[in-house]
Amino acid sequence: MTAHAVRIPVALPAGATDVSGLWTGVAGSPATIVLAHGAGAGMTHPFLEGMAGALSDDGFSVLRFVFPYVEAGRRMPGPAAHAVATWVGVQTWLATEGIASFVAAGKSYGGRMASVATAEGVLSPRALVYLGYPLHPPGRPDKPRAEHLPAITVPQVFVEGENDPFIAPREQFDAVVATCRDARVHWVEGGDHSFAVKGKRAPADEVGAGLAGVVGEFVRGLVHD
Repeated sequence: MTAHAVRIPVALPAGATDVSGLWTGVAGSPATIVLAHGAGAGMTHPFLEGMAGALSDDGFSVLRFVFPYVEAGRRMPGPAAHAVATWVGVQTWLATEGIASFVAAGKSYGGRMASVATAEGVLSPRALVYLGYPLHPPGRPDKPRAEHLPAITVPQVFVEGENDPFIAPREQFDAVVATCRDARVHWVEGGDHSFAVKGKRAPADEVGAGLAGVVGEFVRGLVHD
């Protein structure tokens, strides 16, 4: 299905702006899924292209968007407040389209920023999907990014590669998940932070499309609860 370019207004602390988005509306969709990109890539990264395409083919409406630093042509993320404001802008844009319920999903940084916005009470998704949650920088388990997670009341699913250095050691990650009110984990056997498996070469778009089934099953389970 064809994704249509949209503009999403965002109220940043320094003033109003807008960011690019890609919208695929599907008639009769059981749910709308919003996909945010990771820190080092935009919304057209092959992983997200593959996942978005597979989800829309499976009947879901899908919105992708970029954070302001990508819109401005920068490579490094801006302040967390800018990412939170962008998620709020996405929520407002959906509301203007008549969509009150949605699932917030994101690759690494994008998912973490959705969790921060939700914990702060400014984002109200039906659920959260983390595609490789960056619990800490690789090799720095002393710098966890998890204090806000226990405050989240909506269902959460962590899609994680077993060999992801962002969640090692595993015991620390398991302990963090245990602090969440309603969370589950889907493990990708042998996967790293990008879900690549050593010895198995697969294009990023195929990897994303392959994980769309996991996301879709989770979201359909919410709809039928």
